Amino acid sequence: MNRNKLSLRTRIFLSMILLIFGASILIGIISIIQYKEEAEDYHTSRLLRKEDQIRAEISYVLNKTSFEVITEKIPIILKEKQDIYRISDVHELPINIYDLQGNLLLKSKEGFTVDTVDIKLAAAILDGMDRAPNKRWITSMTKNGIKFQSSYTYITDYQFKPLAIMNLPYIQDDDFITRELDEFLRRLAEGYLFMLLIAIALSYFLSRYITRSLKTISDKMIQTRLDKRNQKIEIDDASEEISNLVRAYNLMIDELETSAAKLAQGEREQAWREMAKQVAHEIKNPLTPMRLTVQSFQQRFDPNDVDIRKKLDEYSATIIQQIDTMSNIASAFSNYAKMPAQQNETLNVVFVTKLALDIFNEPYIHFKAEKDEIIAKFDRTQLIRVVTNLVKNAIQATENVKNAQICVDIKVEKDKVLLLVIDNGVGISEENATLVFEPKFTTKSSGMGLGLAMVKNIVETYGGNITFTSQVGKGTVFKVAFPKENHPTTF
Repeated sequence: MNRNKLSLRTRIFLSMILLIFGASILIGIISIIQYKEEAEDYHTSRLLRKEDQIRAEISYVLNKTSFEVITEKIPIILKEKQDIYRISDVHELPINIYDLQGNLLLKSKEGFTVDTVDIKLAAAILDGMDRAPNKRWITSMTKNGIKFQSSYTYITDYQFKPLAIMNLPYIQDDDFITRELDEFLRRLAEGYLFMLLIAIALSYFLSRYITRSLKTISDKMIQTRLDKRNQKIEIDDASEEISNLVRAYNLMIDELETSAAKLAQGEREQAWREMAKQVAHEIKNPLTPMRLTVQSFQQRFDPNDVDIRKKLDEYSATIIQQIDTMSNIASAFSNYAKMPAQQNETLNVVFVTKLALDIFNEPYIHFKAEKDEIIAKFDRTQLIRVVTNLVKNAIQATENVKNAQICVDIKVEKDKVLLLVIDNGVGISEENATLVFEPKFTTKSSGMGLGLAMVKNIVETYGGNITFTSQVGKGTVFKVAFPKENHPTTF
């Protein structure tokens, strides 16, 4: 499902649902993290409190003993009156005593130490205690599925000289905190489920209310046309924003009708002016030499001249040539104005193209085709006009080119027929490239600039297109593409 194609109503509905759902997940995650951090802080604080209490009680025992207080005597002192076991039972923690090199001296509970207590402390623990500012080291680990922390600190004499290392393995019992967390998450889920149901109902009615007016406006805008009278929008009990939108639309309709009328009138007038200027310009060109020819004949006419017949033929030929030019101008404008009638003629493009090229005598025009028979639906006369116009343009582009070459190539590409006219002529500059298919555009000293515009008109009528690539001084390639047809050939 494309998110960009969702209706506004659906977006409002989904946004509110996702907002509630996302907020519940976010709060749940934050709560879990908070509970875990609080649990870690609680266990660490509790362990440190017990460590301070146990160390104080051991210091008290050492201060009251009659034995010499040295490392080697620590086990004897703590076992003399069973103090090590009493302290362990009171605080419900096992106590392990190591010498300063990390060797085990004494442990309060045999059962526990089998799984958790090392006979020799790791060097990392000794280094950590030595580097720690408070001479205390805490590690966390899990053994046999039990998670616990171990604290390591020094036991000192009355002069605060280290005598031994005390280790307190502390099992982290998270059952109570876990139960609290589960209960909190359950209540949170219930609360957000209730809010989610409310949000669904609220978003449904809210989105329906908002989009109802917008749908009315959008339906009217879809029906808006330049060529017909458009209806204004009338909505009762709309919000301020919707009312402003409706007023803006109705104002736009009024301006659109006025602009459309002015535009249509202006386009008609401009079209007539442009056509009148073009026709007048093209007709004026042959009229000037005709007038000069008649005036010259009038001034030089001598009935007794022995060459009078020859001169009369020359004058007549000049006038007839200019009349033919005017006739061609009229035909060109007529052909451009008339859309080619589609005859639904199925023909062999290769054969018809060869037929069109027969009128050209230039030896540098070459023809090649991918196949001997390429079938397409195209009017024979119009296809010949397309080929001849493109080839004429190529010939004119190569008039002053040494070793001129023009190649007409027919190819098949998927379901398209490609007609390519390639020349090595002067090429088309970038500034003229966008004007090539415009009526009246020409770079030649003569002609009306309707040839390529007419070709484009014909090709597009038959569902095709025409494009070109060109380099100044190197040549141009015109490519005509139109649909291929798989039917019996008509020659």
